[in-house]
Amino acid sequence: MINKIKTFIAVAALSGTVSANVHAEELTVKKGDTLWDLSQVHNTSVENIQKWNHLSTDLIHPGDVLMIATEKQYSVKQDDTLWEISNENHVTVEQIKEWNKLTTDLIHPGLNLVIYNGLNTPKIAVTETQVKPTTPAASKSSATNDESTAKVENTPKPVAQATKESTPEVKPEVKPAPTSDTGSKEIIVKATAYTASCGGCSGITATGINIKANPNAKVISVDPSVIPLGSKVYVEGYGEAIAADTGGAIKGNRIDVFIPSQHDAINFGTKNLKVKILN
Repeated sequence: MINKIKTFIAVAALSGTVSANVHAEELTVKKGDTLWDLSQVHNTSVENIQKWNHLSTDLIHPGDVLMIATEKQYSVKQDDTLWEISNENHVTVEQIKEWNKLTTDLIHPGLNLVIYNGLNTPKIAVTETQVKPTTPAASKSSATNDESTAKVENTPKPVAQATKESTPEVKPEVKPAPTSDTGSKEIIVKATAYTASCGGCSGITATGINIKANPNAKVISVDPSVIPLGSKVYVEGYGEAIAADTGGAIKGNRIDVFIPSQHDAINFGTKNLKVKILN
């Protein structure tokens, strides 16, 4: 019932090396075929075939060429990042997030990921490269409380989400320390995360921003003697933000980055980051 056309090996890297276990299969739909028939023959689901081939309905037609991929389970290890996992498996970070319904780059040891081998075509593998983000590795985490805010003291990953107050996507800057930038100041800070979702938290920052009503706001808590309140800043791995809040433990070169999800704030950890004061 199914006429298989060919099996091909996808290009694994720009160097032209090929991984023997990275493969996918193309097949041509014959009269009478259904997505359910194809899913049963290839031990997958109708939803997967629709996803791989960007189908919005169950309708297929004789002569259609469909891609069938092999499924692989990957268990996240300590210090893993989505970028490293995507590179090892010759897929993209966005594909892994889509397949596993992830809304952030945050992962943790023991998380099981589904990866479909061979869905990148040779053309994509040859002409496109992924830029490694400045995202820390997966690690164990624990939360501590500081002025009714949820904070963490380990080293997982920062959140880099697009918001109305930031650019849609912040790509890591690949350049040496600024030598001719006369309009900004760059410092190294110890960064933790906080959230307004805790019990008793007002959600109103020191400058009056309601972060409970505006969960997508990019806000950091600062020591005003180091970073003046109201300053626009760029935080490594977090993006553009406003220095709009303070905290009793935020003294000297310390900042808190606001993350709306308490779970994500706990997973943020403690890390040293570059902060550029833009104005």
